[in-house]
Amino acid sequence: MNVFYLPTAQIGTISFPEEESKHIVKVLRMKEGDGFCVTDGKGSLFDAELVDAHPKRAMAELSNQRAGYDIRDFKVSIAIAPTKLNERTEWFLEKATEIGVDEVKLFASFHSERRAANVERFKKIVVSAMKQSVKSKMPLIEEMVPFEKLVKQEYKGQKFIAWIDDDVKEKLCDLYKKGDNALVLIGPEGDFSKEEVELAKEYGFVPVSLGEARLRTETAAVVACHTIQLINQMK
Repeated sequence: MNVFYLPTAQIGTISFPEEESKHIVKVLRMKEGDGFCVTDGKGSLFDAELVDAHPKRAMAELSNQRAGYDIRDFKVSIAIAPTKLNERTEWFLEKATEIGVDEVKLFASFHSERRAANVERFKKIVVSAMKQSVKSKMPLIEEMVPFEKLVKQEYKGQKFIAWIDDDVKEKLCDLYKKGDNALVLIGPEGDFSKEEVELAKEYGFVPVSLGEARLRTETAAVVACHTIQLINQMK
């Protein structure tokens, strides 16, 4: 099923911007009368029929709005220190969107190799992954902030910090409570400093392990996201 993104989608006749129009008409070679789906990125999925196959302003008739198509009762938030190589962070964003992430917080910490992030580029990555995996809710990507500011932000739910340390015995899969909102902090390749971990603990974050394997930043973030989703899918 082909899915297209239009934030202003609603029942009735709609027109697509040039980029999506070109993809519909030139790349997929759709013709008038062909069917597909449209998401508004806010939780609704629509049935669509192409009524004007114009390569710059394609138009479709939307019907059968399915509000709350894949909305969950819990939220998954991942806070990550962007990797030195952008493609690794982009890989995480793609996979986390497929698995199901609601919010991605970007931060810079003591050992961070990257102090700035192209959020607009990241948004394009999640839009593409959202369409590919037939999701109806686009993950929120926040602007990058210092670690100290991040941990002080209010969050309603369980808060964890994934930390590689011999003293950290408890695992995320054992401490996370099914149905709760969860925020997991994932550090840079050099991990968090002890001072950062202590600060996070002061603000209610619980140090956890993601398992026995030593993981890259982007892999750890995907594992954290998948762990929470898997626990919530278990009976």
